[in-house]
Amino acid sequence: MIEQEIQQFEHYFNLIRDYLINYSMQVVGAIVILVVGLWLSNRLSKMVEQLMLRHKMDVTLTNFISNVVKVLLIIMFVIIALGKLGISVTPFVAAIGAASLGAGLALQGMLSNYGSGLAIIATRPFIVGDTISVKGVSGLVKVIELGHTILVNEDQVEITIPNKHIIGEILHNTFKYSLVKGDIGIAYSTCPNTAIKVINQVLCAHSNVTNNPAPQIGIERFGDSAIIISYRYWVPTTQIIESKLAINQLIYNAIKAANIDIPFPQRVVTINKSDD
Repeated sequence: MIEQEIQQFEHYFNLIRDYLINYSMQVVGAIVILVVGLWLSNRLSKMVEQLMLRHKMDVTLTNFISNVVKVLLIIMFVIIALGKLGISVTPFVAAIGAASLGAGLALQGMLSNYGSGLAIIATRPFIVGDTISVKGVSGLVKVIELGHTILVNEDQVEITIPNKHIIGEILHNTFKYSLVKGDIGIAYSTCPNTAIKVINQVLCAHSNVTNNPAPQIGIERFGDSAIIISYRYWVPTTQIIESKLAINQLIYNAIKAANIDIPFPQRVVTINKSDD
């Protein structure tokens, strides 16, 4: 038993020795090609990254392209090194092709997300910090990844949207701000211009309200018991609720301080008394 193991060891040892003797230069050449290939792939991928950053390309797209360049160069040098050793790469290429086809069918949804992510990064319909609405959800864009986009709404809830549900859909982009609407009723005996001026002063003085676009204030409609003054303004998306509550309180206080009446609903009832 031991003699058989010794014979097998000697057999493999002789094979390795003969191979190194006959193909030592090819092995050294393959190793050199791999070392040079790894160094060159790292160097070229960094050059591509620096070039794209210099032209202010998106960071996610820059990292993706530089990594693709690096991987492709490494694969190319590995194929060259295998050919230097006399190993045919045709079966490997066929196997990789078959595996890629199977993986593509299995990961079709994921790949579509990645393709959509590249389209978002390349066309830039929105960027980090914009406020978008799509597929019935809205929020401030926090992160744009190749596979998904993360939004943050006014309740500080993170919403993850697969990128395939963004590309090809109707997209609303209000950039950093969101629109807030409100209205208040004033008595018919009050001058509407006075109420509009008071509300405008409150909105312009609030730090969260942007002046571009400027607040909009005017008469919305004429109600049964009051003139309805409507106002619209834009605030940062992550501060919608707190801004709305604070501004409503400030508008109420300013209206009362200006002695502007806020009437309650009234009904006139007429009683007809018939003669007995």
